[in-house]
Amino acid sequence: MTKVTYHGHSVVQFEHDGVKGIFDPFITGNELTDLKVEDVKVDYILLTHAHNDHVGDTVEIAKNNDATVIAPVELAGYLDTQGLNTVGMNIGGEKSFDSIKVKFVQAFHSSSYTDDDGNVHYGGMPTGIILTLGDKKIYHVGDTAIFSDLKLISTLNGEIDVAFVPIGDHFTMGISDAIHATDELIQPRVVVPVHYNTFPPIEQDPENFKQALKTECQILKPGEAVTFK
Repeated sequence: MTKVTYHGHSVVQFEHDGVKGIFDPFITGNELTDLKVEDVKVDYILLTHAHNDHVGDTVEIAKNNDATVIAPVELAGYLDTQGLNTVGMNIGGEKSFDSIKVKFVQAFHSSSYTDDDGNVHYGGMPTGIILTLGDKKIYHVGDTAIFSDLKLISTLNGEIDVAFVPIGDHFTMGISDAIHATDELIQPRVVVPVHYNTFPPIEQDPENFKQALKTECQILKPGEAVTFK
């Protein structure tokens, strides 16, 4: 069984052959999510970059589940000091974990984590992540601007079944750039818009994105799963 579920902002859960994981588990302070931290049951936590609205509740979830955190190496190093089991990776690297395969790819953004005392920790390069679940490839683009190598990434890694693409603007691509990135560069079978409407600066109508696309678009409410072809 392969199941991929959206939970608001950039939070994506997945399950494949009994392995459970979550991307960027920003739950506390995320008014759009349907999740509760104490209810999240995962084996792996995948982090695209270090911003607080993506690292989110990683520490608590990891400790609750004895889960492994897979993250850019600098961010993994910081989380290791918090007592977590981490695997640090970097752009271009690919590794298998049980029945899943994780590859870190480039994104254009920034990456730092601010702790409870206001200290800012460098989080390494921001990334996208390509997750292989059996015969399905999931591309979590992460927080990024548009850049031409999205095409190269997609070409080198084979057809993408589902891409989670930010549309919120202000901090990432907006709708116009996300349309071009989806249709002309990534060219997935299905696209799911993410990273919008969580905060006032990133308020968008995802229907404007969907209606302009050539690619099939699934606008998911928190808790809804991707429908694979």
